Formats: sequence, C-alpha cells, structure tokens
Amino acid sequence: MSVMDVLRPALININGRIYRRNTVKEEHDYEEEDFSFIETPEREELLDDETCDSYNIEQTEKGYRCAFDVPSALYKYIIGKKGETRRRLEFDTKTSISLPKQGVEGQIVITGSQKSAVSSAVTRVELLVESFRKKQPFTHFLSFPLNDPKIQEGFLRFKDEVLLQCSQDYGVEESIFQNPAKLHLTVGTLTLLNDMEVQKACAYLQECGSFIRDIAEGKPLLLEVTGIEYMNDDPAMVDVLYAKVNVKGGSDRLQTIADRLVEHFASSGLMVREWDRVKLHGTVMNTLFRKDSAVKETGGAGRLTTTEREAFDARNILKKYGAYSFGQFELNTVQLSQRFSTDCTGYYTAAGSISFS
Repeated sequence: MSVMDVLRPALININGRIYRRNTVKEEHDYEEEDFSFIETPEREELLDDETCDSYNIEQTEKGYRCAFDVPSALYKYIIGKKGETRRRLEFDTKTSISLPKQGVEGQIVITGSQKSAVSSAVTRVELLVESFRKKQPFTHFLSFPLNDPKIQEGFLRFKDEVLLQCSQDYGVEESIFQNPAKLHLTVGTLTLLNDMEVQKACAYLQECGSFIRDIAEGKPLLLEVTGIEYMNDDPAMVDVLYAKVNVKGGSDRLQTIADRLVEHFASSGLMVREWDRVKLHGTVMNTLFRKDSAVKETGGAGRLTTTEREAFDARNILKKYGAYSFGQFELNTVQLSQRFSTDCTGYYTAAGSISFS
C-alpha cells in the first residue's frame, strides 16, 4: 500500500452516501477492506445514525433484525481470518452477525438492540461484499453467437490459408486460433455466484426482449463478417486478431442492441460498464490460447491474467487477408452464456436467451 493510498484513499458512492475505502493487508490470501463513513454537506450524521434503504429492517421483541441474501462464495470475506472481520464488525456496530454454514446458500442475519446499529452493520457488510465481488472471476457473459455453419466454414478456410501462407511468421501456430464452434461476439461479462443470481440475470435478459425486437424490427439481422483487425498498436506484436462484424447495409442496429443491453444490466448492478460503446469483435486468434487450454474453452470471452504472453507477427496476415470475407448469416439471438461450458452444438451452454423475432 503506497503513501498515496493512505493520503487519497478510494471513495465509493452507494445510494448517495460517500465512503472511504482503506486497504488493510493481513496474513491471508486476500486484502481486508475497511470502509469508513465520510460526512458530506448533504449528510452529516455519524456512523451510528446511518440508515439503510436497501433492505427491510424489522422490529422484534428483542430489538431489530435484518436478513438478506449473500452468495456463499463471499462468506469468507465477511468472516475474515479466524473470524476477525466478523468480530470487528459486531464490536464496532454493537450487533450480532449470523451466517449459514460455508457452502450452504442462505441469508445473513444481523440483529441488534438499535435499528441504527443494525443499519450500520448491514451497510458495512454490503460494502464488503461488493468490494470482494469485483475481485471474483466472471462466470457468464452476454454473447451474440457467430457459430453459424457458413461462418465456421469461412473461418476454417481462413485458418488453413493462414497456416499455409504465414506459418513461418513469428508466433503464428495452430493453437492460437479460435475454436470454430465457439465463435461469438462478447457483449459484456457477469459474475453470478449462485443459482439465484443466474435466475435474476435471466429475468433481466427477458426484460430486454421488448427493446431488442423493436430495434431489430422483429426479425433476424443479416450480418456480414468481413475483414480482420488487431487490438494493440504494433501489427508485428499482436495478441488478439479479430473479425469485423456489421449489419448488411450499414445499419447500426446491432451496436444499438449491444449498448442497450449493457446499459440495462449495468443499471441493475449485475454488470460493470467499462466503455461508452461495446466494441463488437469476433476473436479469431488469441495468444492466450497458446498458454492456457482453459482460456481457449472461453473462446476469448474476457481475458485471464497471464505472466507470460507470446505475441505474434500479424503483418503478413493483415496484408493478405485484411479484407477476408468469412461469410454472411442471420443473427436471431442473444444468449446469457456460461463460461467454461459446452452444449450439444459445441457452443457455450445458455442459461437464458432472447430472440430478435
């Protein structure tokens, strides 16, 4: 932790309330987050007077109680090393915090003699959970499948020609090519930590059906998969080569659908919006595939951290195949796809989907 981390700690805005996040390094496999309330001109109450609008705090014979769902994968961050985090939360807020057994999905129950104390504990747990949720690997992603037989055939021709014409170029080899059955466009990634969250995401996807069909005019979109481009600045040192996908005739309807999907899921808190516009691209070559077979199963749907990544020289590929046509097909669905999965067609298993027609 640097001096600047102490002098200028990260601020988090939750429901209009500003919190300071202090990172405390301890001897375990994660960093404990310490959230401190910051008084603002609009809100000058102390921590003990915080109110929580996110959950229902009910009065009981012994005081107050609040129960809410937290995925079991995040229990350990609330408990902390040898129970230290939970004990500190209970001591600071004068409450009692009960969790289900590790691995058992259920509700966290917070009780206390004062409503404000329970509210404070709920807010602190909520901040803790959201902080560590962001550090979990993504489990699902919204995708536009590109695995139409015509596109797969065009991709396999591209692969064969590149290996025949450019295999002598630095770093070009068969293992860095995409799995043709998993060709797709990634719209956005999600971290869904239990069945309840998957069902919630499926419900949000269904809510998108109306605007998707309005934009698509109730019919499939005819797409052209033509041309290739690279991600970084130097064509001699490329990590990702992708196919460009456009609606035939130049319409921006596919881009509009993608942007609206991310906007809707981001507003629900299920997805983080990283860019103003979704960068639609169909990965055809990725150097991560060379190093990790598990990454290849994701089909390039998001990036995993790797300490060693060997780039390839794409200059000849771009020169020879810069305008290569993979083909045309009709796209009629967006899927909530499960990472590291395969269905009977070879594509990702769908937790949910919406058709354009």
